[in-house]
Amino acid sequence: MATEFTLRPAAADDVPAILRCIQGLAEYERLAHACVATEGLLAESLFGEDPAAQVTLAFDGDTPAGFALWFRNYSTFLARPGIYLEDLFVFPAYRAQGLGRQLLASLARTAVARGYGRLEWAVLDWNSDAIRFYESVGAIPKSEWTTYQVSGDALAMLATT
Repeated sequence: MATEFTLRPAAADDVPAILRCIQGLAEYERLAHACVATEGLLAESLFGEDPAAQVTLAFDGDTPAGFALWFRNYSTFLARPGIYLEDLFVFPAYRAQGLGRQLLASLARTAVARGYGRLEWAVLDWNSDAIRFYESVGAIPKSEWTTYQVSGDALAMLATT
């Protein structure tokens, strides 16, 4: 029998569950050493005066099963906003039960309801399970684009120029 999941927008009192999801994702992506998120940082950045992102949480009863963390972006060519999915994570015990698809579908419904032009995200090139899953829902790789990032000391140096 398939598990019945409940999906809902996160609230401030969900910060501990959000942090558990982020830590689980960091372990899965082999980046636990880089995860410096804390409950305090998440409370401020997600539920403070100027929220940077939104979270959709998935539950099996009262137990967190996964999450999607996303924010609005913008397409100049479409002249419309879109959704950028920063993180999608399902705890191992709940994988292969359709929860990832439910989380993506909930974001697609939000995009359609708000008149947004697209839903996009990045995936690590070694994550073949995720790539197969994303392609199974009709996503296509944007292989002609290379993502760049400036952070840490490089970001601080660039800010002074």
